[in-house]
Amino acid sequence: MRFWLAILAALPSLISVCCAQTWAPKSVALPGVTLRYIDTAGAGVPVVLLHANTGTIESWATQIPDFVQAGYRVIAFDRRGWGGSLADPATGSQPGTVAGDLDALASVLKLSPFHIVGVAGGGFVALDYAAWRPERVRSLVVAATSAQLDETEMKDFSKRIEFQGFRDLPPVHREVGASYRGGNPEGTKRWMELEEASQQKGAPSQALRTPNTYAKLEAIATPTLVLAGDSDMVSPPAMMRIWSAHLKNHEFDFVPDAGHSISWEQPALFNAKALAFLARH
Repeated sequence: MRFWLAILAALPSLISVCCAQTWAPKSVALPGVTLRYIDTAGAGVPVVLLHANTGTIESWATQIPDFVQAGYRVIAFDRRGWGGSLADPATGSQPGTVAGDLDALASVLKLSPFHIVGVAGGGFVALDYAAWRPERVRSLVVAATSAQLDETEMKDFSKRIEFQGFRDLPPVHREVGASYRGGNPEGTKRWMELEEASQQKGAPSQALRTPNTYAKLEAIATPTLVLAGDSDMVSPPAMMRIWSAHLKNHEFDFVPDAGHSISWEQPALFNAKALAFLARH
């Protein structure tokens, strides 16, 4: 009896080791980049995770297991110039676009139409890609993001909410909510480590394929869940309501007590809301 109890007690760690091996990052040569990515494989509907400007594929550590358990094939990748994705000028133009790299990866992996989950800067790309390749996208979850709208109304909104010195604050103080910083020092430390290792020194940021505008959003018919963190100082709910009103087919919801790093700070609630939405589409 004790033997079987010991086996049962060890199962979570054994599963964790197995999953860590199965989901180990891989690399693939695409035009202009050697892209580092994770693909959990399997026969499930694909879900592509797009990280924030302050993250990498490691930022999804609390999403990937839950999404796999729900039956999905999960793909996440480091942007060109982030994490372990290395630009290669010999094989393609630079800096390219994240949407272009996503499209190339989807083709190499032969993905059927997939869901996209994008947080913060990943939300910019999710909208950019859905406007360009609607036939490839089942649904969108866009969270804690300004959508990088090239609209005077949105730029003015950002100016009004940013106090003097805001952009000079350490990223952790701009993007991680006070409740999380105060209540989870280990999680905050790990977030800071990932942020420090996110964008490679000197690597240029990739532009959107075309500027995100109200007109561009109005052309997106893809079902979209817009998730706001009610403690987000970068993209507060009122800002997100303005731009999301231009989406034809969207739902708006909140994750309470979450800052800009919404999926990191409140993973259980974020995952539950995202998965419930994906299940309907």
